[in-house]
Amino acid sequence: MHLLNIINITKIIIATFKIHLTYKDSIINNKIINLPVKQILSKMKITFLIILSLLNSILLINGQKISEWRPEHRTGVSAETGLLKSWPQNGPEMIWFNEELPTGFSSVTFGNNLIYLTGMSENKDNLIALDTLGKIKWKVPYGRSWNGSNPESRCTPTVEGNRVYVSSGSGDLACIDAKNGTIIWSLKASEIYKGTFGPWGIAESLIIDENKLYFTTGGPATMIIALDKKTGNMIWKSESLNDNPAYVSPILINYSGKKFIVNVSASYVFAVDPSTGKIVWKIKHLDINPEKAEVIKCVTPVYHDGKIYITGGYDHGGFMLSLTDGGNKATVAWTDKVLDVHHGGVVLLNGYIYGSNWLSNSDGNWCCIDWNTGQKKYEEHWKCKGSIISAEGLLYIYDERNGFVGLVRANPEKFDLISSFKISKGSGPYWAHPVIHNGILYIRHGKVLMAFNIKSN
Repeated sequence: MHLLNIINITKIIIATFKIHLTYKDSIINNKIINLPVKQILSKMKITFLIILSLLNSILLINGQKISEWRPEHRTGVSAETGLLKSWPQNGPEMIWFNEELPTGFSSVTFGNNLIYLTGMSENKDNLIALDTLGKIKWKVPYGRSWNGSNPESRCTPTVEGNRVYVSSGSGDLACIDAKNGTIIWSLKASEIYKGTFGPWGIAESLIIDENKLYFTTGGPATMIIALDKKTGNMIWKSESLNDNPAYVSPILINYSGKKFIVNVSASYVFAVDPSTGKIVWKIKHLDINPEKAEVIKCVTPVYHDGKIYITGGYDHGGFMLSLTDGGNKATVAWTDKVLDVHHGGVVLLNGYIYGSNWLSNSDGNWCCIDWNTGQKKYEEHWKCKGSIISAEGLLYIYDERNGFVGLVRANPEKFDLISSFKISKGSGPYWAHPVIHNGILYIRHGKVLMAFNIKSN
C-alpha cells in the first residue's frame, strides 16, 4: 500500500478514535444528557463528513497513480507478484497479439482499462490506446517524429488519471485525453525553447510531479524546462549547459527531505531543484573516461540511499555518484569499465546491479556488479545484449538481436538462466523494454505487441 494511503487511513482512525473518546467522556460525566439531540446529531454529521472527505482523498490518490517508463518509479523493478517461476519449453501462453500498430521502440503503460503506447506513421508520432485484448480503441498523431536515423517512436507514454503526456522524436510535447484521444494541449517545445538534438533526436519519456511536467530541451537557452501539466504554460526554465540532451529519461529523487530531478545530457550528469529550476550540481561525465571519445548515453539513472548510478555504452563504462551537503553536491565514488550498458537499462536487486554491456552494436554480455564497490561479480555471454526488468527477485531479459526472452535468477555468482523462448513476430531491432502488468508480460517488436500470461495460477 502507498505510504500516503497509510498516512490518510491512520488519520481517519485517529480522528474517529478521538471523537469516540469525546462522546465516551460525555457519557461518563453525564454531560450527554444536557446536550440537545440536534447538537449531538450535528457533531455526528461533522464527524461523518470528515471521514468521508478523507476517504475521498484516498480514492483520488489511488485514481491518480502514475503509469510510466520502467515501473516502479523508473527503476525497472516491478511490484507484480504471483508470477510463474519457470516457463514451458516454448514459453508462456501468448493470449493475444496485435501486428497492425505503427512502428516504435516504446514500452506500454496503463490506465482507464486501456493500454497505451506510441508509434510512428507518416512522419508523425502517434499515441495509440488498446483495450485489454489488444484491439485499437483510438489513435492520434501528436508530434513530428525524428527525421534521421532510427526514426521510430521512442517515448513511453506517462499516464496520470485522465491525461497522457508524450514527447515526439523532434521534441514536440502533448497532453492528451486518456479516454478519447483528444489533444488537450500541445507545443513544439524544442523549437520554441531553442532546443538542440543529437544524431538520434529526442528519446525522453516525460516525468511529472505535482503540477509540473519536465522536459530536457538542451541548447543555448536552457537545459530543462518545467511546464504546467494542465496547460503547457511555462513555469520555469533552467540555465543552459550549452549541451545537447542525451537519450535518457530523467528520475525524480528525494534526498535529505528535498526533491531533485537527475538527468544526463550529452556531456553532463546534473541535478535540478524542481521548485526553482536551479541546477544544483553538474559533473562532466566525458572527463571520467576521457580516452573514449564516442559517448552515447541512453540509460535512465538508478538512485538508492544517497547514491546515483550512471552508465553508457561504447566502452565508456559506468560510475557511482555519492550525494552530500543535503543533495547539493555530488562526487564520484567509484568507476567501472565492465557494465557499459548501451540502452537496455539496469536493475538494482539486493545490493547488486544487473544488465548487459556493450561489446559492439550487435553484441554484449550479461553482467552483475556490486552496488557499493563496482566490483565485477560475473560477465557471461547469452545470445546478445538487451533490455532488463525484474519482478519477485527474478530477471526478465530481452535479447535485442535475435528476440530471445529469458527468465534468470538474480544470482550475483553466475548468470543463472531458468527458462527462455524466442519471439517469432515483428521485424527490426528488439529494442522495446518488456513490461509486466496484472500478471501479463508485454513484449513489443516493431509493429507488433504481444501479451503473455505469466500468472502462477
